[in-house]
Amino acid sequence: MQPRRVNFHTLGCKLNFSESSTLAREFERGGFVRVAPTAEADICVINSCSVTEHADKKCRNLIRKLHRRNPAAIIAVTGCYAQLKPQEIAAIEGVDIVLSNNDKGALFKRVVELGGKGRAQVYSCDTDSLTSFFAAFSSGDRTRAFLKVQDGCDYCCSYCTIHYARGSSRNLPIADLVAEARQIAAAGQKEIVLTGVNTGDFGRTTGEKFIDLLRALDEVEGIERYRISSIEPNLLTDEIIAFCAASPKFMHHFHIPLQSGSDRILGLMRRRYTTARFAERIAAVRRLMPDAFIGIDVIVGFPGETDADFRTTYDFLAELKPAFLHIFPFSERPGTPAVDLPGKVQSSVATARVAELEGLCDRLHGDFCARAVGTEDTVLFESTRRGGMMFGFTGNYRRVKAPYDAAKVNTLCRVKLGAMDESHDLMGEIRD
Repeated sequence: MQPRRVNFHTLGCKLNFSESSTLAREFERGGFVRVAPTAEADICVINSCSVTEHADKKCRNLIRKLHRRNPAAIIAVTGCYAQLKPQEIAAIEGVDIVLSNNDKGALFKRVVELGGKGRAQVYSCDTDSLTSFFAAFSSGDRTRAFLKVQDGCDYCCSYCTIHYARGSSRNLPIADLVAEARQIAAAGQKEIVLTGVNTGDFGRTTGEKFIDLLRALDEVEGIERYRISSIEPNLLTDEIIAFCAASPKFMHHFHIPLQSGSDRILGLMRRRYTTARFAERIAAVRRLMPDAFIGIDVIVGFPGETDADFRTTYDFLAELKPAFLHIFPFSERPGTPAVDLPGKVQSSVATARVAELEGLCDRLHGDFCARAVGTEDTVLFESTRRGGMMFGFTGNYRRVKAPYDAAKVNTLCRVKLGAMDESHDLMGEIRD
């Protein structure tokens, strides 16, 4: 008999990506062959997202597409959408298994036990029951791995369903995460991105601190670079900033969610800082790491956001001069307090505001990358080859391209940075 084929479809965040990769390894150990998402498969696994209504719709469309393409395939759906609306997913033609985030680790077992296609089996739980920790890290990429260090969130911002989909903040012990980092190093990957729902809140279940995790990971041999995928501004302490500035392994790269530059809107969002506090944290980073890449999340069109509120946000960001903006139009999520707020913003107005911030982002990112032209930096090149070129990133996340050289893939190379193209990629001349 031919081994059964399985493919994976990951929607949403890096955390989902790390979990899908771990699930895939379990299937491979069980004798399955992993095939590309576009290939025919006996099992199709979808790890869903539900951060916006668009994410829900994307999952539904993907289910229908997979079922049309291969009606005999078992379709298993897990992730945040499956946690929040399991019966809605189960009602879609072609779905065979729906698993909550708590049951995600049992997905392989459930698939193997399934006799064949039929009425969807649903394994669900409420938010209070989301207490398990599914340990995960990604593999397959020759250069970079995503290591899940934390799950869940206790913040309950007024627009967000993550607390309901992921439960309370929890984590593995530092010793376990160090052991996983050593496995990643043994596989030859040079860079680890630390992922979680609220990464800086690490330690809720073990009494440890995020800074202690960083110090322990810094000692792992074979890993040359670490990046913190995202950290709340109120959790980005002076101690963490100073450690990252002093460590040769932790990159000068921070992704810090702002969401609004209006203090009034931040209050409606139930965020835990003011714009003054946010600006002070950015200044603290730049005092020790003036070259740091700073990416910022922004939501536009939140209920009650006036033209004046948006202009305040725009001006605040223009003054901060981050390297990149991650811009999201507000998406109303059922069951969140924001649903009942007055002052709904028309979608056309939100779309126009997104476009205006995208223009600002393009200018700021171009300025950030252009400042490096003519300098030297260290680049970790990846295996992707396009048009005879390979690509990699500096420590502060400027993307560099150079003529493809297989010997340089997954190696840290000293590079002279030349002209910048329309995509803000810098041409690199390898010096070693």
